[in-house]
Amino acid sequence: MHRSHRAAGALVGSAVGDALGAPFEFGPPGRFSARFPTPARGTHTEMCGGGSSGEEPGEFTDDTQMALLVASSLVERGGLDEADLFDRFRTWAAADPPGIGDQIRAVLGSGLPWDTAAAEHFARSGHAAGNGSLMRTTPAAIRFARDGRGASMDAARRISALTHGDPSAGEGCAVFHELVRVALDGGDPLAAIPAALESVAGEHRDRWATVLAPDWTPEDATESNGAVWPTLGEAVWALRHGRDFAEVLRLVIDLGGDTDTVACVAGGLAGAVYGMGGIPMRWASVVHGRVPGSGERVWRLADLQQLGAALDGGARQSYDPGVIPRIGPREVLPGIWAGNLDGARYSEQDFAVISLCRLGEPFPHPLHRMAYIADDEHNADLDAMLADVLDDMAALRAEGHRLLVHCHGGASRTGLVLRAWLVRERGMTVDEATAHVAERWEHLGLWNDSFTAALQRLQAGPRPG
Repeated sequence: MHRSHRAAGALVGSAVGDALGAPFEFGPPGRFSARFPTPARGTHTEMCGGGSSGEEPGEFTDDTQMALLVASSLVERGGLDEADLFDRFRTWAAADPPGIGDQIRAVLGSGLPWDTAAAEHFARSGHAAGNGSLMRTTPAAIRFARDGRGASMDAARRISALTHGDPSAGEGCAVFHELVRVALDGGDPLAAIPAALESVAGEHRDRWATVLAPDWTPEDATESNGAVWPTLGEAVWALRHGRDFAEVLRLVIDLGGDTDTVACVAGGLAGAVYGMGGIPMRWASVVHGRVPGSGERVWRLADLQQLGAALDGGARQSYDPGVIPRIGPREVLPGIWAGNLDGARYSEQDFAVISLCRLGEPFPHPLHRMAYIADDEHNADLDAMLADVLDDMAALRAEGHRLLVHCHGGASRTGLVLRAWLVRERGMTVDEATAHVAERWEHLGLWNDSFTAALQRLQAGPRPG
């Protein structure tokens, strides 16, 4: 998997977890699976909204708002500027964001300087080991990963200390940074836990070793998951036991309690492991939100992907190609139309659009799903990504929607999905499906060998009926 897929997956995965867990915050265990016993792939998905602050479906909470402040400061200042970041936090807190924690509100509203406010609050209260610094640290984990373990863990502690005077919180952030660093490099973060613990301050090491042990379970927690120890412990536990990104988040949200924050942390870690393509498109497509005190900008999927690239040292690109000659839409298969980027962008809005290329601004269509399939050899698990697209298409077709499938040129990725639909849903061979589409869609592109291999694996799988 290309590293950029992991960086985007970490940042988007964190926001997705936040938005997915928000409606179940402070509820009892098992509510997520009780409401969604099977994947909800049609018009209405598990991104149901209605959390404690009345979030819209897919809207992230204060967890991601703070994370975006961290990310923006790191990118715009070229590294860690604690005074700048603290000022951004204070401006945000002054806008009275819904869901802001009491401890963070007290520290940011104290009027004290950035280098004393959290420490003085901890000295007075003795309570500062909440999960409020862990929830926002994914952007910093991405930014400092290339600098090595020591520098990354040190940055985690310094950013945590801006609002959390208890060093336990900073050590949890430091461990999280190291696990993300290993995952971004393509390693196994679970195997990296012993080495990460060696870098934890001695007086905190045993407690962190307990919640990160392979045999620890959420039933062993001695605090609620509003505290930093069980939050990271539950995220790692879910990563151990989940088979993919979706299952990791199902596991942590079903634990109940502080579901948005625990899913935010788990989503950042799982996103680094499974990559952007491992995040179900029905979730990633709708994630969005504003940052109070920072204007009216609405952050969406493309913004998060671009920010993830910038944090990882890449260029902050625009994915809007401007106006291109329109191709389509044209009905190629019963109920399924094809087009290129602008053929889809300017199509009738009653289409359920399946975008297979990265976009700038989302389309105005009420139903719009965006997959993360690259037209190269770097898709981590193309079979799973293709299955995610086909499963959503099947659910939307079952509801009676007209589907419009497109990529930038309407050729290679569009052809992949059209042919895959015929292989899986109609039982055609790859050759039959290719000939069938080629007769009806002259723009079909066949240059990607990895796509052909994926179709052959799909053909070798279980047959319809």
